[in-house]
Amino acid sequence: MNDPIELDWLARWATWDGTRTALIDTTRERRWTFADLFTTSCRLARLLAERGVRRGDRVAVLAGNDVGFVPLFFAVSRLGAVLVPVNFRLAPREIDHVLSDAAPALFVVSKAYEPVTAQLDPSHASIPRVPFDELETLAAGFDGGPTPWDARFDDPCMVLYTSGTTGAPKGAVITHQMVFWNSVSTGLGLDLTSTDVTVSFLPFFHVSGWHVLNTPLLHRGATIVFVDKFEPGRVLELCERHRVTVLFGVPTTMDAMARAPSFASTDLRSVRFAIVGGEPMSLELITTWQTRGVAIRQGFGMTEVGPNCFSLAAKESVRKIGSIGRPNFYVDAKLVRDDGAECGLDEVGELLLRGPVVTPGYWRNERATAETIRDGWFHTGDLLRRDAEGFFFVAGRKKEMFISGGENVYPVEIERVLSTHPKVREVAVIGVADPKWGEVGRAFVAPVAGTSLSEDEVLAFLSGKLARYKIPKSVVVRAELPKSDSGKILKRALKELP
Repeated sequence: MNDPIELDWLARWATWDGTRTALIDTTRERRWTFADLFTTSCRLARLLAERGVRRGDRVAVLAGNDVGFVPLFFAVSRLGAVLVPVNFRLAPREIDHVLSDAAPALFVVSKAYEPVTAQLDPSHASIPRVPFDELETLAAGFDGGPTPWDARFDDPCMVLYTSGTTGAPKGAVITHQMVFWNSVSTGLGLDLTSTDVTVSFLPFFHVSGWHVLNTPLLHRGATIVFVDKFEPGRVLELCERHRVTVLFGVPTTMDAMARAPSFASTDLRSVRFAIVGGEPMSLELITTWQTRGVAIRQGFGMTEVGPNCFSLAAKESVRKIGSIGRPNFYVDAKLVRDDGAECGLDEVGELLLRGPVVTPGYWRNERATAETIRDGWFHTGDLLRRDAEGFFFVAGRKKEMFISGGENVYPVEIERVLSTHPKVREVAVIGVADPKWGEVGRAFVAPVAGTSLSEDEVLAFLSGKLARYKIPKSVVVRAELPKSDSGKILKRALKELP
């Protein structure tokens, strides 16, 4: 399995069915066949090699959400090099950290971000650069014939920098093995085929923009419709126009689409199901989508594992509503107590994962790797429980759990109840210090547009629905809650609010 040729599935599709549509670029109204994608990636590989990129080198890319990332990824992979997508929302100081840590041999920069790079530390000025916007033009003069594939199965193909709650971002190493087995696992779990179509709008600096659906679908010869930014009405329109069969989003984007004026009239009959990840989706929102005939398959994953770790089968989406399902193929999972002993049924414990989809570690960070991967198991820091049928339910992050008066409180349990309030659009609960109880809950809620909420109204809603020690002692109402680039609510940002 270490033979490089076995990884070159793009070349296989170009040979078997080169006229099949791989990508639809809605920004430029351009279709890419698998033959186009293969030829362009070969030309780009020759361009990168001419600019000095060799096996094992890192190629950092600072650009917006552009379909040009896809042939560039395959070009970098052909050389056995490593793609490092840089979050375009980072401040110059944060980009400095990524460049210093990754030490790229080449920096590909879009013209739109040249003002940002002008503010970088002068030490990075020596990194050779290529304009992202001109890549295809520069590569056009190179031979488009097959370029040898120089990557091995266990070679890194990407380093994705994850934003932690403390300290500088860590670079999670993504290998070709991880991409392959994630594709196999995802394809089996979701029954993906070459006839599937999806809409892709999540950023390429995030694992979801690459490996939740895009690489598994390209592996199968399917079609991806790209949009450069998320606009709920636009995504719904593309679902209807291109007969999208599989949709992926996070609760925030699914909520935005459900609130779009065109949601009720859009033809969604082609959508087999929608996969939702990032954080638990409210039961009310799940029901809203299912009334439109779209089954919601709650999933669960992370940059360092897969990223597709769990999936709820479409046929179980109603009976097991709120569950993330069972572990995907080739993913071993167990829940453990603080002493390492395995948990019993319905007992909350930390999730540990094992399998060929687990990262070998963090880039140039042996300490973080050793702290996270122990005895072959990846310690996620997530708290889950498992029922008698083997279905898993998220209880929250280990670091988010707080102890109030000696009792463990899991914010997600409170959030699920609050999300059923008809006026609550978004909700997050954190623990805050309290002189009497040690810690107590504080709820942050964003009301549905056109409605208002008060602290007393929220607390009254919770009364009788939860044990008294679980009910937050304070409520903060805000128009919007702070979110990450992938649409997840940033609880660490909530902790910093006055």
